[in-house]
Amino acid sequence: MNPIEYVWDVLRRRVAGRQPPPQTLQKLERALLEEWDRIPQFVINSLINSMPQRWSTLLSVRGNHTPYRK
Repeated sequence: MNPIEYVWDVLRRRVAGRQPPPQTLQKLERALLEEWDRIPQFVINSLINSMPQRWSTLLSVRGNHTPYRK
């Protein structure tokens, strides 16, 4: 339900796809900050704007499993 989980997944995939991968904590931090800056604002806005629909879906299934959507 938490839209930040989607953002963390995007960051994880982007950093994991770097060649060469970050080898130190400093390089990992730099990579995360760079990839964070590359996520378009409309993606964040879309996730925020999707929350009422997510809540509605969760309520309609009474807290049970909801269909996965990005």
